[in-house]
Amino acid sequence: MSEKEHVKKQRWWNKMFGKNNSGPAAEKYSVATQLTIGGVSGWCAGYLFRKVGKLAASAVGGGFFLLQIAHHTGYIQVDWKRVERDVNKAKQQLKLNSDKPPKEVRTKLNEVQGFVKNNIVLTGGFAGGFLLGLAS
Repeated sequence: MSEKEHVKKQRWWNKMFGKNNSGPAAEKYSVATQLTIGGVSGWCAGYLFRKVGKLAASAVGGGFFLLQIAHHTGYIQVDWKRVERDVNKAKQQLKLNSDKPPKEVRTKLNEVQGFVKNNIVLTGGFAGGFLLGLAS
């Protein structure tokens, strides 16, 4: 069996993510294929992000709403001074830790930047699809 026949018999995900396929997608796939794959995966991610985001916002907002009702009806007592003190303490800790990101974060950021530069059409399709998924 020739290599061309072998490649045709592989599943599409093996062709896309297989071990022998190193290098940017721009070298292996047409612009239309890259835009389609990026757009569809971006749309799916955006749609899921929107649904999960709505659920999380509803849960957090509902929790605060129920907390306020319980406080105003006398079921619980909230020490707002302590809450404010704890929030300010957390802010200070975040400020201290945000001066310089850890080495792992910088390494991953460099990897992501390299991927985006090498696969600009694919990532552009993903970004467009993600925005469409958020809007749909």
